[in-house]
Amino acid sequence: MSRQLPLLDAEAGFYWTAGEQGHLLIQRCGDCGRYQHPPLPRCRACHSEAVAPAPVSGRGRVATYTVNHERWLPSLEVPFVYAAVELEEQAGLYVYTNILAPADAVHTGQLVAVEFEPVEDVWLPLFRPVQGGVQ
Repeated sequence: MSRQLPLLDAEAGFYWTAGEQGHLLIQRCGDCGRYQHPPLPRCRACHSEAVAPAPVSGRGRVATYTVNHERWLPSLEVPFVYAAVELEEQAGLYVYTNILAPADAVHTGQLVAVEFEPVEDVWLPLFRPVQGGVQ
């Protein structure tokens, strides 16, 4: 699938490149321990500036999703699934991503795990259903 690549800026570049080492990194507050995504200069919960990337399990569940049938780019394969994946580390911690499965095989509550697609200097975190995984 052809993808538009994100800008590798100082604030969020870690998210897009950590897959090279096989890690999903999410910003975490060193003071209160809360995760937040997308990254921000301060913690949403306690307003501390002690935020930094931290590894997470890469496991979660499909909280909601949509199936896109629009071919926005000539090389874009349709249909594709775009989902909010709630990571297991914290309630309400969402990553918005593609699910690597046929559209009719995806459902709300489905357990998924991250895998990375390297494109140029970016490692895109995408999710695939876990075998037998329903929550």
